[in-house]
Amino acid sequence: QVQLVESGGGLVQPGGSLTLSCAASGSISSIYDMGWYRQAPGKRRDLVATITSGGSTIYADSVKGRFTISRDNARNTVYLQMNSLKPEDTAVYYCNGDVRTGVIARSRYWGQGTQVTVSS
Repeated sequence: QVQLVESGGGLVQPGGSLTLSCAASGSISSIYDMGWYRQAPGKRRDLVATITSGGSTIYADSVKGRFTISRDNARNTVYLQMNSLKPEDTAVYYCNGDVRTGVIARSRYWGQGTQVTVSS
């Protein structure tokens, strides 16, 4: 069993910053890519950013230059530094990880989500 737990969400004013964290725990052999997704009310869940175990990153166009994804492989933790936040960044942010739990067993896991609200 694997758990991903996000933290760091909250209310911030436009132009402000937040850092999200997501820690994976459980029966983990290794973690391949990890990522952040977000879902606003009435909208689909969309990719925000992903990072491989080697540190290669991909960002949605809407967050390039404002958000930075990073990870600590020793701690099985991924971070999302969010700067210059806009009201349209308001959403529930979900962590995702591609996790190997055994010799063959490998699955994607989701965290429970953390709310980010950007408002004055």
